[in-house]
Amino acid sequence: MNLDIVEKNIGLMLGGVIFVISLGGLAEIVPLFYQDSVVTPVPGLRPLTALELEGRDIYIREGCVGCHSQMIRPLHAETQRYGHYSLAGESVWDHPFLFGSKRTGPDLARVGKLYSDEWHRAHLVNPRDVVPASNMPGFPWLAEREIDAEGTADKMRALRSVGVPYTDEDIEGARAVVEGKTEIASLIAYLQQLGTHLERGR
Repeated sequence: MNLDIVEKNIGLMLGGVIFVISLGGLAEIVPLFYQDSVVTPVPGLRPLTALELEGRDIYIREGCVGCHSQMIRPLHAETQRYGHYSLAGESVWDHPFLFGSKRTGPDLARVGKLYSDEWHRAHLVNPRDVVPASNMPGFPWLAEREIDAEGTADKMRALRSVGVPYTDEDIEGARAVVEGKTEIASLIAYLQQLGTHLERGR
């Protein structure tokens, strides 16, 4: 084949580049779907409760993932600060993944149970009350708003359809779990479970 034709035709060149990148991507990604360490939940992992699930949605809505990662890389400096590096099996039920790519604030992958609920509440309402040098904005409205319990069960049904092992009892009881709870309570519940399925120091 005369390569001059490809080099002088932008359409052919673009098509060739897309084809080669697609082959490379498939060669790297497809095997992961069959690797046990990627598709098998780590021991101790459980689906989020209805309250934690609503908190996760608030975490996404408020843009927390823009400043906080949830992925500890296997580097000495990171594991010394945050704990055991993140495992693929921790995220098998995450839809979408919240790995993040920027750390304006610290990584939160192992933040669960490191601080009290009261600390988190004060930190979310006005971060400078507990961390004077913080540049994180406050989220005082979360303490005033109640969760809309209407859609929680539907969210859990949707997640069950993509493999999250929610039971009928989980789904039927979802409304009662979240009804009357504030958004800040649900966000704290979500934060307090992060990383708690792994033994500390592992």
